[in-house]
Amino acid sequence: MRDYTVRRIDSVTGAQLHGLAELLCDCVEGGASVSFMQPFSKDKALDFWRGVADGVRRGERALLVAEDETGVLGTVQLVLAQPDNQPHRADVAKMLVLRRARKRGLGAALMDAAERAARDFGKTLLVLDTSSAEAERLYERMGWRRVGVIPGYALLPQGGFCDTAYYYRLLSERVQTAAMTEK
Repeated sequence: MRDYTVRRIDSVTGAQLHGLAELLCDCVEGGASVSFMQPFSKDKALDFWRGVADGVRRGERALLVAEDETGVLGTVQLVLAQPDNQPHRADVAKMLVLRRARKRGLGAALMDAAERAARDFGKTLLVLDTSSAEAERLYERMGWRRVGVIPGYALLPQGGFCDTAYYYRLLSERVQTAAMTEK
């Protein structure tokens, strides 16, 4: 039985904003390559999440959080705003879980919720990238297809290059059929 809930939020409360900032700081301190370098301050994290909250209000992003009685444990975003020729697609971004909360199924629960939300928004194709071998195993277990790896794509928070692997997930039979006939 899960001792947490996962839900999509349309507005971010002050407590959630601070919880999301602490989550991001924890992940960056733990070495996650999620666009930020060490040293990383809570102020930078708060600024980032304020920008995300603005994107959620404008309908450009969907924000999902996993919470328990202590607060935010994890999060994932869908980047809904795409170019005119890609209205069917969303990017999965910033799938983060507190280090102390890992190995409890939060990553899978967040990704399941993200896929449901994407369907609710009419999306039929999801794309993501990751530099984490642990995350790669999760995505592959969940049926995501690995496209390839770009070497030296980004810097790790403490410095040094890391590769990134790209994945996609088809949510629509129509898109799956089109992809199969093009091969």
